[in-house]
Order: sequence, then structure tokens, then C-alpha cells
Amino acid sequence: MNNLTQRLSNIIKKLKGEARLTEKNTEEILREIRKALLEADVALSVVKELIFRIKEKSLGSSVLDSLTPGQTMVGLVYKELSDIIGNDLGDYSNEISLTTIPPAVILICGMQGSGKTTTTAKLANWLIKGKHLKNGKNTGKKKVLLTSVDIYRPAAIEQLKILANKVGADFFSISENYDPEKITQEALDYAKKYYYDVLIVDTAGRISIDEYMMNEIYHIYNILKPVETLFILDSMQGQDAIISAKNFLKFLPITGIILTKMDGDARGGASLSVRHVIGKPIKFIGNSEKIDGLEIFYPDRIAKRILGMGDIISIFEETKERIDKIQAKKLIDKINSGTKFNFNDFNDYILQTKKLGNINTILDKLPLNIKNMLPVSENMDTNNHLSKIQAIIFSMTPYERENPDILKSSRKKRIAKGAGVNVQDINKLISQFKNVQEIMKKFHKGNFNKILKNMPFNIKDLLK
Repeated sequence: MNNLTQRLSNIIKKLKGEARLTEKNTEEILREIRKALLEADVALSVVKELIFRIKEKSLGSSVLDSLTPGQTMVGLVYKELSDIIGNDLGDYSNEISLTTIPPAVILICGMQGSGKTTTTAKLANWLIKGKHLKNGKNTGKKKVLLTSVDIYRPAAIEQLKILANKVGADFFSISENYDPEKITQEALDYAKKYYYDVLIVDTAGRISIDEYMMNEIYHIYNILKPVETLFILDSMQGQDAIISAKNFLKFLPITGIILTKMDGDARGGASLSVRHVIGKPIKFIGNSEKIDGLEIFYPDRIAKRILGMGDIISIFEETKERIDKIQAKKLIDKINSGTKFNFNDFNDYILQTKKLGNINTILDKLPLNIKNMLPVSENMDTNNHLSKIQAIIFSMTPYERENPDILKSSRKKRIAKGAGVNVQDINKLISQFKNVQEIMKKFHKGNFNKILKNMPFNIKDLLK
């Protein structure tokens, strides 16, 4: 959805510059918003509803009489977009319900190729790591059992078994080729017998909505009586995915949606339509292929990302979870001491950055005006780029890492050969390194701890 974000961000920028809003320029702005949404494959009914809401409220006195009407209008666009993608459902509509006598059963359904099996493992990982929330409060780690009733694709069963082992979940399987309903019943009995908190059942993906397959999943549902029935929707499939979800609703009481492949740059606007069209909340989004690439869907935060405002809160939460606090504190102590920043420190910084996972997903959450200032392109493999920098650093001698100023022509040639790069790459890295050195000097002169206190959130909390 990067194209949509870029376009809407430009519209928002234009809005902020309006000293006065009239019916005429408001109509022009709404026309631009409508065009941007339709080109991004947002459903027509959703676009009409959103434009109607904004128009109705934008012509009210609260906007027209405001001292900063452009800014007020931006806030209105943000609020209405947040509501239409799920904010009006309440603070906790995105939570997974586990309120039942254990095991709480989660049934996973969707079309073939939507990412069901991988998402099943991601959800198990999320529960095992203790990320589940109830009314906004953490409920602790869960004992999770996974099973697959996709007897039509044995490879899918084996894939889930491997992923279950990877995330630390148990996997229920039987050697005999039972039918899906028998597997379902035995898995449920096993989960009860061995006191599992959660049983997640991955079903066969449907190529099309046929009566036989839908009757099968309906019977599975009746055996399990799941507390959550989650539809996995491929955000790259556009309106077809939403039509499929509507058809599933005829057979199953879906309780929520998980959007997959949200890290792509397709016409992902269709995913914005799903909550309004289907009437069910979006619970999660998949933001990478990695097993931890699953994040809670917060409508207000997603709306900010779509409008190019960024999502600093999510960046803060992810950083706090993954950062090596001891190493981060060492770096802050070094900055405060005034000790010269060298390539060993630079390598430590890169290691911290790589621990954040998919860097591009972090970049996507930055405000667009900041992201556009960074030396990265849309298609850059950021993690691979960082590994290339590390290869250069590791080709230096320990003395060279400690004393970057001695890197002259002959040393650069030797390092380039050892790292498998050219001298231009070495020069580029040194230039980047010097920029970081200058930033560190400024931090020291201005006292790093004081700078932290003036940030929009307290980064020192990362070290607690």
C-alpha cells in the first residue's frame, strides 16, 4: 500500500497548508482522496461511505471556524479512516478471546495460498511467547497444541509439524489416514486430556467455494465449537479475497480476520475494505515471512501509517521487546563518556539493528517525511545491506577497527578484496561512518540523557 500512502500523504500535506477551507477546495481534496482509494482497490462502497462521512463533518462549524482548518480537516480524515477500518468497534475488538473452559479452540480457515499454515504457526508463537492480551492486559504464556486436518495436502501437515517444533508448540498427528472429522475429534480429546490452554486447528485451503468442502469445515466447526474462527485473507488478492470471505460467512460464523502479505506493495487497499464489507474485526496483520512476523491490528495506528504520519508507538514496542538492553546501555555510556566512536561500536550498532527483524517493516512505520530522508530505496534488501557492511568491518584488522583514521588507499584495497566488494563501497561506508561519528559527538556535547528526555516517548524505558 506504499503508493496509497504516498498519495494520501501528499494530499494531507496540501491540506495542512490550507489557511481557509471552502466548499470548493474541500470538494477538490475529497475528489483526490476518492481517486487515490479507488486506484488502490478499496471497495467502492467503502470509499463512498468514507467520503460521505468526511464531507458531512468537514462542512460543520468545528472545521470551518477553526483557526487551523487544514489541520482540523486532517484530524477528521484520520478519525473517519480509523473508524471505517475498525476503531469504532472499541478498544479490545482486536483481541483474541480465550474466555472459555480450556482448551480454547481457534479454527483457522481461508482460501488456498493465503498463508494459513504459516499464520497458524505465527499465532501459536505469539501465544507461547506470552503476548496474548485481555482488556489490554497481558495474560501470560500459553500451552499450545497445533493440528492440521488438511488431508488433501500431506505437505501442509508436514509443514505445520515442522513449524510447530520451531515455535515450541506440540503437534497432534495420527499415522492412520483418518478423515478430517475424526482427526478433529481426537485432537480435541487429546488437548483436553493433557490440559492444553489453546488448540489451534488448521483446515484445508479452498480453491473455490464448493458445497462438499464447505460442509466439511461446517462439521469440523460443530465438533470443536471454537471460541474464535479466524479467516486468513491474502491482502495481495484484492477484491477476490473479500468475496471469498463473504462466501465463507454463509457457512461459518467468522469472528475475525488476519491479513497476510501486508509487507508487499500491491494494490493492498482491498484489505482496508474487509472490516466494513464483512462486518468483522481485523485481529492481526502479517508483516513478514518470519515466524514472529505477526502484529496486532490497531486501526488508529494503521490509519496513521496509511496517511503517512507514521506509527512511532509500534516501533517503540517492537524495539523494547527485541533490543539487547545491556549492549544498548554500553553504547549510551560510551556516548556520554565522550570516547571516540569506532568500527567496533558501529558493528555493535548493526547487530542491534538486525535484531529488530525485518528492517523494512520498521521503516514503513516511520512518518513518510522522515522515511524519504533515509538512504534506502523501496526495493532495497536492508538486512542484506547491513550484512555487507559487517563483511567490510570483519575484513579490517582489530587495529583498523579501533583507529578508522588510518584507512588509506592500500588498506582500503586489501579490505575490499577480503570483503568481496570494490573500493567505492569502502569509501561509501567510511563516509556513512563519519556521519554517525558526528551525530555521536553532538549527542555527547548536548548530553545524551537530556536529549532522551525530550523525545516524544522515553527511549530510556527500553533499558528497563
